[in-house]
Amino acid sequence: MNPEETLYAVESDKSVTGFVEDFAAVAASNGFVINNRATMDMKKTFQAHGGSVSEDFDLHMIQICKPTKADKSLAANPERAILMPKFVHVFTKNNRTQVRYLGYSPAYIASMVKDDSAFPDSLAQTFGTIRAMIDEARK
Repeated sequence: MNPEETLYAVESDKSVTGFVEDFAAVAASNGFVINNRATMDMKKTFQAHGGSVSEDFDLHMIQICKPTKADKSLAANPERAILMPKFVHVFTKNNRTQVRYLGYSPAYIASMVKDDSAFPDSLAQTFGTIRAMIDEARK
C-alpha cells in the first residue's frame, strides 16, 4: 500500500468545529450520514470513559456512511464490511486545522475482498466523493 495513494492530508483555515459543521452539511447534501455525531469529539468520548487528555486536545473522528449505497453493497457481499467504515479525522496541529482521510486503490480493495469484481471500482468512487466533500467543506 502506497501512502501517496491512500492518505489524503489537507489543511483548512476553519476551526476544527467549523470544519466539522461544514463537512456534516456537505455530507448530508451528498446523501451521507454521520453515524457517530454524539461520540466523534474524542476528548469528550475519552473523558466519558475515564480517559484523560489535555484541555486543548481536539481530535474529531467522523464516521460517515451512505446508507442508500451501503445497504445494497453489504447485502450483495457482507465481506465488504471490512472496508466500509469510513472516517474523516480532524485536529489542530501547529495552529492549523488538519484533515486526514484514508482511502484505498481498486487493486488494494480487490486484494482484500476476493472474487468481487464490482466492489473495487464502486468503493474507489466513494473514496473520491469523500475527498471532494472534504475539499468543499475546508474552503
